[in-house]
Amino acid sequence: MTQAELYTALKSLGFPVAYSSFITSPSPPFITYQFAYDDDFMADGYNFAEISNFQVELYTKIKDLEAEKKVQDLFKSRFMPYRKNEAWLDSEKLIQVIYEIQLIGG
Repeated sequence: MTQAELYTALKSLGFPVAYSSFITSPSPPFITYQFAYDDDFMADGYNFAEISNFQVELYTKIKDLEAEKKVQDLFKSRFMPYRKNEAWLDSEKLIQVIYEIQLIGG
């Protein structure tokens, strides 16, 4: 999956989506995503496979199990393993659910 395909897949959930941040934050729930780091498979001084790690962040006003399920079902339907953690952002009064995923080959 490429980064462009990730964006399209996230948009299909029906939430506002932006890379990194919005200029003006929309009403929650909304999603941001960004490149975190690469973990390419390398040997003999050559990158054999691109492995890009991304963070997909879901923001909600309250704990929203339905929104989380939509995101997780999207990843599962595309056989994309993920790690998940959550934080309360007091300054924003939002719950942030962070999914760490890998895109291989693009």
